Amino acid sequence: MPSERYDLIIRNGEVIDGSGAPRRKADVGVQGDQIADIGDLSQSKADIEFDAANRVVAPGFIDVHTHDDHALLSKPDMTYKTSQGVTTIVAGNCGVSLAPLRFTGDRPPPPLDLLGDGYKFPRMSDFFNAVAAEPAATNAALLCGHTTLRVGAMDDLQRPATDDEISEMRDHLAEALDAGAVGLSTGLAYEPANPAPTSEVLKLAELLGPAGALYTTHLRNEGNDIVESLEEAFHIGRESDAAVVLSHHKVTGKENIGRSEETLELIERIRKDQRVDLDVYPYVAGSTVLQPWRLGEARRVIITWSVPEPEAGGRDLADIAEEWGLTQEEACERLQPAGAIYFMMDESDVQRIIKYPHSMIASDGLPHDHHPHPRLWGTFPRVLGKYSREENLISLEDAVYRMSGKPAEVFGLSGRGEVAVGNFADMVVFNPDTVIDKADFENPMEPAAGIDAVFVNGQAVYRDGASTGARPGKALKRQSSAAN
Repeated sequence: MPSERYDLIIRNGEVIDGSGAPRRKADVGVQGDQIADIGDLSQSKADIEFDAANRVVAPGFIDVHTHDDHALLSKPDMTYKTSQGVTTIVAGNCGVSLAPLRFTGDRPPPPLDLLGDGYKFPRMSDFFNAVAAEPAATNAALLCGHTTLRVGAMDDLQRPATDDEISEMRDHLAEALDAGAVGLSTGLAYEPANPAPTSEVLKLAELLGPAGALYTTHLRNEGNDIVESLEEAFHIGRESDAAVVLSHHKVTGKENIGRSEETLELIERIRKDQRVDLDVYPYVAGSTVLQPWRLGEARRVIITWSVPEPEAGGRDLADIAEEWGLTQEEACERLQPAGAIYFMMDESDVQRIIKYPHSMIASDGLPHDHHPHPRLWGTFPRVLGKYSREENLISLEDAVYRMSGKPAEVFGLSGRGEVAVGNFADMVVFNPDTVIDKADFENPMEPAAGIDAVFVNGQAVYRDGASTGARPGKALKRQSSAAN
């Protein structure tokens, strides 16, 4: 029997529960931080009632690829995520995590500087405690970054680690896993990690399988050598008995247009023998630190931030170089340290990867950029509006599943990812006819349209186009991944 009274009832909505099942009309009753009932609650009352007529009620979205580590503490309202319907983030991707590292120098080496200046947590448990003590609006699961481990253990990053340095990194990783980190991430394409041979990564990754933790990776190469880089990731997963998540899967450079067909066929074949999943963002441009070697892959480059030339943020590199009378390579050097957006993918590949049934949607947004990639504010509504409603690439039920139920399964986030009785009350209410991203490359910080309300652990964190100020998020510790 339904309870006589609830803390919250969301009435009259079309529930898409995150499992991939068809939508159904139902009310959702919440007690405390949990979903208590789903069905006809017309005879029940609640302290707070929300009318979701002509709206979809879905699980809060889980952004499995973020760089929100420091933002959890420095921007805890997390409006750039909650305004999209995101209720849980996974931080520490691409080998870059805020912990375990106490950095006392002037500026951490790229790409660690993408997270700002918050490297003050020598143990992962210290960071978990900080997030728990000062909650953000969203929940957060944490990865331990390989590059972060290298910076903490090595005096020279341009070589493989010694046995003693690997031993120190293993100790820090073991502490991070004991503290609740969901896995190890690598960013082998980046200069501080690229000198690490596969054997170095394996010495760390062998801790993952017994712990039921994941191996997530920004591949060593996403261009001409992508197949070899995929094989390296699969090898690390097999040898460590860890499930693999391929970060922001893509193929870059004009000579590689169409190769997603090849990479997805390879992934599908490998999945018959080991657990491999992937995430993807719905744009033809990526964004990271400014790296001159990427210029040959990119049709266009937009500067997102520059320490010596802050006014360059938001401008095209080609225009800056012309104005300065320099080549683009010379302009890159003058701008450093800096970040950039690179237009280096083809729309056909992006769509093929989004359509692949085992892809999860993720933002890879960079919250500390002066002029960020619009994916920071627009990823999830863009898939719902452009790729589901307008392009009919995937159904709305499937889109929601890729943003909620599947990520919860892959990352072992028990009690989240589905609108189900007993689960935590993380939910988003949106208008399926109008939901769309508004952020673009010229105005990248525009909130999406069509997101009516977002609830985290039963509390409204975003409503009527604004943050409510509530910060009910929780630090989520590893339980078990889908492969264990």
